[in-house]
Amino acid sequence: MSVFQIRGGNRLSGEITPQGAKNEVLQILCAVLLTTELVRIKNIPDIRDVNRLIEILEDLGVKIQKNGKGDYTFQADSIHMEYLQSKEFKKDGAALRGSIMLMGPLLAKYGKAFMPKPGGDKIGRRRLDTHFIGFMNLGAKYRFEEGEDFYGVELDNGKPLTGTYMLLEEASVTGTANIVMAAVLAKGKTTIYNAACEPYLQQLCKMLVRMGAKIEGIGSNLLTIEGVEELSGTEHTVLPDMIEIGSWIGLAAMTKSELTIKNVSWENLGIIPDVFRRLGIQLEKVNDDIYIPSQEHYKIQKFMDGSILTVSDAPWPGFTPDLLSIILVVATQAKGSVLVHQKMFESRLFFVDKLIDMGAQIILCDPHRATVIGLNHETPLRGTTMSSPDIRAGISLLIAALSAKGKSIIHNIEQIDRGYEQIDTRLRAIGADIIRA
Repeated sequence: MSVFQIRGGNRLSGEITPQGAKNEVLQILCAVLLTTELVRIKNIPDIRDVNRLIEILEDLGVKIQKNGKGDYTFQADSIHMEYLQSKEFKKDGAALRGSIMLMGPLLAKYGKAFMPKPGGDKIGRRRLDTHFIGFMNLGAKYRFEEGEDFYGVELDNGKPLTGTYMLLEEASVTGTANIVMAAVLAKGKTTIYNAACEPYLQQLCKMLVRMGAKIEGIGSNLLTIEGVEELSGTEHTVLPDMIEIGSWIGLAAMTKSELTIKNVSWENLGIIPDVFRRLGIQLEKVNDDIYIPSQEHYKIQKFMDGSILTVSDAPWPGFTPDLLSIILVVATQAKGSVLVHQKMFESRLFFVDKLIDMGAQIILCDPHRATVIGLNHETPLRGTTMSSPDIRAGISLLIAALSAKGKSIIHNIEQIDRGYEQIDTRLRAIGADIIRA
């Protein structure tokens, strides 16, 4: 197993370009199954989770051509449905939570789909009810047998999927994506209320419309879909990854660095820049770039009534839960205090013990809340040896290590590689002392 060896304390400088959005591309790749025609996708990040899904598609029978870096053409005109019940798929699908989004397209196009219990980050309970209840609302039959470890959905006695009204129990991004991909080929009209409306979901809907789907309400939490007989091919370019953009903002602040983040798609960042500004971080919009000047100190704002700032996650257009780990790390060197409230996942804050070992002043109130008392860059964090528990905690620990005094070693970096493309190479290009060993 590889590790990162890091000597912290270097000031970084230069430009860094965000990769394509992981959370978008996992949806987009599954959507290629909805047509037998060519689908070209650009700006695909070269990361473990995405590459694993591409391999699953290939094993499923999708023809794949690589046109260049991050540029692929897919054609799903000869699908091997028997692969879905194989031992190989049980292993491959279980290792990647995003593979759950194969079910909607397969159910819509081929009348059935199977999925092993999915894997992914161990960040708390992540229910799949929204997906399957949505499929059943469209008329599919659900089955799961104890000991089989396979979920299944199929047409009920051959009856086609039929549009209906549904109110989702939770605004699940992957659940909404799965239901949308099933509904575009269903008979009649489907109305989805409390739908997720993240930019990634908007991108999926826009791609499906270019393929011939009829979707109204894109960008809102009320989607109306009129089913069509078939979809055609298209081209699609993936957005820059907003989570990576937030990571680089945090990196600049923690290392007192002057950085420019290129081509960030400002209109799709929502409140992310404003949340970092509330921590006292200066950042400027320069065309479609973010410029972050070097700052010796940054001061956390308070609420208007003088109470301590709270940063919490919420469905879009609220603050994404994937950046709360970054916010927490950045706050360790701010002036002032902040309460970080992770509402969606009950295990995501458990990495704070590693930051405490590095000298951070953090009180873990409960599995969902942590209070951070900033050190104002007066006492640097100390280098240490640690292990990455998941993608987002992993990048947060890496940022902490790059700002710390002395040497740090991070184990289990495969977790970081799942979400960040060639991160050590890209960090070295802006002056970081990091080695993969």
